[in-house]
Amino acid sequence: MGKNEKTGLGRALVKHHNSMIQQSKEKGRFYKSQHKKVLESVTEVSDIDAVIEQAEEAEQLFSVQHPTPNLLINLPPWSAGMSVEELDANEKQAFLVWRRSLARLEENEKLVLTPFEKNLDIWRQLWRVLERSDLLVMVVDARDPLFYRCPDLEAYAREIDEHKRTLLLVNKADLLPVSIREKWAKFFRLNKILFVFWSAKAASAALEGKMLTDPWKTQNSMQKSDDPDTKIYGRDELLARLQAEAEEIVKMRKLGSGTSKASNIRSPSGNTEGTSAPKNVMVGFVGYPNVGKSSTINALVGQKRTGVTSTPGKTKHFQTLIISDELTLCDCPGLVFPSFSSSRYEMIASGVLPIDRMTEHREAVQVVANRVQRHIIEDVYKINLPKPKPYESQSRPPQASEFLRAYCASRGYVASSGLPDETRAARQILKDYIDGKLPHYELPPGMSDESGVEDDGKPILPEVQNSDASDVDDSLESISETAPLPDHVLDDLSSFDLANGLASKKETVKKSKASHKQHKKPQRKKDRSWRVGNDDDDGMPVVRVFQKPVNSGTLKVSNA
Repeated sequence: MGKNEKTGLGRALVKHHNSMIQQSKEKGRFYKSQHKKVLESVTEVSDIDAVIEQAEEAEQLFSVQHPTPNLLINLPPWSAGMSVEELDANEKQAFLVWRRSLARLEENEKLVLTPFEKNLDIWRQLWRVLERSDLLVMVVDARDPLFYRCPDLEAYAREIDEHKRTLLLVNKADLLPVSIREKWAKFFRLNKILFVFWSAKAASAALEGKMLTDPWKTQNSMQKSDDPDTKIYGRDELLARLQAEAEEIVKMRKLGSGTSKASNIRSPSGNTEGTSAPKNVMVGFVGYPNVGKSSTINALVGQKRTGVTSTPGKTKHFQTLIISDELTLCDCPGLVFPSFSSSRYEMIASGVLPIDRMTEHREAVQVVANRVQRHIIEDVYKINLPKPKPYESQSRPPQASEFLRAYCASRGYVASSGLPDETRAARQILKDYIDGKLPHYELPPGMSDESGVEDDGKPILPEVQNSDASDVDDSLESISETAPLPDHVLDDLSSFDLANGLASKKETVKKSKASHKQHKKPQRKKDRSWRVGNDDDDGMPVVRVFQKPVNSGTLKVSNA
């Protein structure tokens, strides 16, 4: 190879390199002009950001109608002949109208909405999954299925296709005893909800040949049930069930293709849904963040195909995974739906909102303290929680401050200020609660547990009752007759009575003595040894006279 040939090759490489750089710059300018950002979940928006966002979107919209408010935004109709710009404008318009309708609900109806997804691109991911899927699988947490269920999403799926069905995949079912699974199965059957009990963690452990380490998890998972509705499905059983349900939907759609309600919504292939059966069926997975969708996908595929983390929002884009020639899975990013029933603190404790971004740690920990029994907290963390006062309900849950301080004292968590590091303790407690280290579960509405738990499955909260002085006297007398009270208990009782204007006979004497000691100066025994004796005995005290020594100098003092 000659010198000129070497030079020509180098110039060609440099020219190709420069062209690649130019193409990347042009792509960057294109995405910048389109205002494309990294897909990120947005649940919290400040007031000024909301005003700016609505103003920017309103500049592009000329006619905006205000339909009936709905908690779930619907995909606007589209067809294969529409351009990308037209579809983008329709979706932005529908999203803006929906956001405004929710704002009017909060302002006019005085309703409080929980934080929900405010990024349009995340909703677009949901729309694409709903369009592609034959069977929609909503993954929920078995410890509180109704908290993670979204009935509006089920109704919207039926609006897209009347034959599309939603299956409730009750994940983490190994954390529930068989008796509780039976109650939930009965509730689902009564409400005509299609459901399956499942444990992604147990299925992954079975694939890897590992055993569950937690004793109480192992005990619950080893409990076998003959009822097909209450048993925990394995990997192969769940795949077969999903494929059978999806094939049934495709069969019903083919038979009733002419009566589809969503004839104006077209599939990505351009064919109207229901006109022809596809070669394989597709099952879409949706739900709240951090409910185990990615773990379920990995267990069903048999290998790690999606990222898994305890922080919600790991999955950014939907992805399709081919299981076989007849079955394809589609994983959707976790999406926070609007709700009036829950609170922000419940969403943090349930793992829907990121724990590391919370600012109200005591309120979130109080949710955990209300749901987990006192003796379970003490057994798991090997701590002693402060007992309720005698005048309080003995069955009340521990306060968040009591829980956090006891945990910090046992672990030695101290902040730089010298006070207990409650923020660090709260994060660890909430992660243990989400991971299942603190066992808890909710009961179906209207059903009670045989162990004496209330119908809602929550511990009884303390009630403040009006009482008069006679009630307090009787309670104090009954307490004093049964057992002697320690001094610190008597001090608490006395302070409570003084604060409420109450007084008892037995405590009155104690209070008078205490006030006498506190407010009257104690008498001191006088030392009269310095007095000079009085020979005349007239009863008058005699004061000792201190005389200054006489100066023996020139100055003389007469004794006259």
